[in-house]
Amino acid sequence: MNHFGRLFSVNIFGESHGESVGVVIDGCPAGMPLAVEDFIVDTERRKGGTQKGTTPRQEEDLPLFKSGVFNGRTTGAPLTLLFENKNTRSGDYEKQRAVPRPGHADFVAHKKYGGFEDFRGGGHFSGRLTLCLVAAGVVAKKILNTITVVAEITSIGGEPGLEKGLQKAIENKDSVGGIVECRVNGLPLGLGEPFFDSVESLIAHAVFAIPAVRGIEFGTGFKAAEMFGIDHNDAIENAEGKTATNHAGGIVGGITNGNELVFRIAIKPTSSTPKDQFTYNWESDQMESFAVRGRHDLCIALRVPPVLEATAAIVLVDLMLREQMIKRVYS
Repeated sequence: MNHFGRLFSVNIFGESHGESVGVVIDGCPAGMPLAVEDFIVDTERRKGGTQKGTTPRQEEDLPLFKSGVFNGRTTGAPLTLLFENKNTRSGDYEKQRAVPRPGHADFVAHKKYGGFEDFRGGGHFSGRLTLCLVAAGVVAKKILNTITVVAEITSIGGEPGLEKGLQKAIENKDSVGGIVECRVNGLPLGLGEPFFDSVESLIAHAVFAIPAVRGIEFGTGFKAAEMFGIDHNDAIENAEGKTATNHAGGIVGGITNGNELVFRIAIKPTSSTPKDQFTYNWESDQMESFAVRGRHDLCIALRVPPVLEATAAIVLVDLMLREQMIKRVYS
């Protein structure tokens, strides 16, 4: 399904080369100022073509308010936003219809939906849909107000220097992945539940909606497996729960402990590599040499930070509404 959240719920729709993509957000409080300008910073950060290593496809990515906004403020009704697709080249995909691209959802989508799926540009499986997540994140971050959610790339292609990592891809004429870290400050203590609705569980659930995510870790993450307990435990320093270290990443027992929330995700190399590949053709029932054509990102991770921030913000707003910790009044 395409729905996430209980009280702050998000439903995304559309296809990469359809008329538009969009999002319906329910649970947005009434009276919150909201304008097209609020979305520009994060949608521009997500865009391709504006930085080295990203797709040259350019779209305006300006939201069209279809419901939930009146006289510049939210009404409390479901908020519907559309983003038009104007710069598409569907012919690139018509030519390769019978050859599902390795690493993409082409094959499983064809089997699951019986050939009725929109295959152009990956259709509903496309990274284009992350624009909808970013839009919902803009709204969520406005509701979070003084709580800050910031994500940044920490490595590309295994290199801490982004330029060096991209150069590795260019020299090898191939795509690369990367690591993106997210930090949240100002969270109250007590968000989340034990077990299935732990903060880690919900963030991980939402994060894996971002295409190309292959792993997630909180705090010290996988390095914790190499540590002694005495070194990994975070000593509590005061009645507010401040800890001397933050190996737990701000979450203990599935619940926020008032410290900085820290987690990282691993992004795979772009599946649409320029390299020749060998894959199956369902018309000939044979494997054959194949090369992906079209406009693609050299490194998807470059565009992930605003998407990751948005995803985290969506989860946290929903959790805060469950705890009734949002008491904001717009005048």
